[in-house]
Amino acid sequence: MTFLISTARLEAMLREDAPYGDLTTLALGIQDARGQAVLRAGATMTLCAAEEAETLFRLAGAEVHRVASSGALAEEGGTILTATGPASTLHLAAKVAQALMAVASGVASRAARIRAEARTARPDIVVACTRGHLPGAKDVMLKAIMTAGCVPHRLGLSDSLLVTADHRAFLGREPAHRWVSRLRAAQPGRQVMVEARSVDEAVLLAHAGVDVVQCAGLSPEQFAEVARALTDHARRPRLAANGDVTEANAAAYARAGADVLITAAPFAAPPLAISVAFDRLG
Repeated sequence: MTFLISTARLEAMLREDAPYGDLTTLALGIQDARGQAVLRAGATMTLCAAEEAETLFRLAGAEVHRVASSGALAEEGGTILTATGPASTLHLAAKVAQALMAVASGVASRAARIRAEARTARPDIVVACTRGHLPGAKDVMLKAIMTAGCVPHRLGLSDSLLVTADHRAFLGREPAHRWVSRLRAAQPGRQVMVEARSVDEAVLLAHAGVDVVQCAGLSPEQFAEVARALTDHARRPRLAANGDVTEANAAAYARAGADVLITAAPFAAPPLAISVAFDRLG
C-alpha cells in the first residue's frame, strides 16, 4: 500500500460537500435512524482509496468494517467496506467516499494496464506519470498512480531539473554542454533531464552529458533510431519516451529501447462504478 491522504484533507472534502449539514436527511427527520451502507465495486478494477473511504465514514461518526485495500484487484460486485451508524453519518460520508474511490480507481486501473503492457516487452521498465492532472488533486492522483506501481515523473517545478524546448528558447545559441555544466554547478546532486523533439536533437543532447533524454512526440520507430545511435555511447543517458503513451503502444516503446515511459494518459481515465446500498437496521 502507498501513502495515506491526510485526515485534514479528508475533513476538508466532507466540509466542502456539506458545509451546513445534510439538508435532506434533517428535513426528513431520519438523522438518528440506525442503518448500514455497503460499498461494492461496480466493475473489475485496481482499487484505490479504500482506506480513505474508511476514514471518511469514521470522521462522519460511523463504525466501519473494510475488507479490501488499495492495490487489490477488486472483482465486480465485491464488497469494499460496510459502514454502520445513524443515517446522518452514513449520508454525510457516502457520496464523498464513493466519488473518491471511483475517480482514484479509474486512474489506478488505467495506469496498471499501461504498466502491464509495457512489462510484457521489458519487465524492468518504469512507467512515470506527469503533472498533467487536475491542479489541486495531486495527492489523490499520486496515490492512484503509485497504487498501480507507477511513479511520479516530477512532483513539481521545485523538485527536479528538466530543460525543455521552452527553456532553450531563452538560451539562444549557447552550446548544450555549457548550460548542462551550469545546471550541475547550481544544483549539485540532482539529475539533469532534457527534452528532445527529434532523433537528431536527442542524439546531440545525449552527448552533452545529461542523465536523461526525454524524447517527446517520437514514434516507437523514431525512438528505436535514437537507441541504436547511442548503443556505443560511453555514458549513455537513460532514454524516456514521452507523449501519447498508452496501453496500445507501451510495449512498442519498451521494445524500441525505452528505459522509462512518461505518460499522462491515466489521468484521462473515466471514474469506475462504486455502488452504495443503504439499509435501515432494527
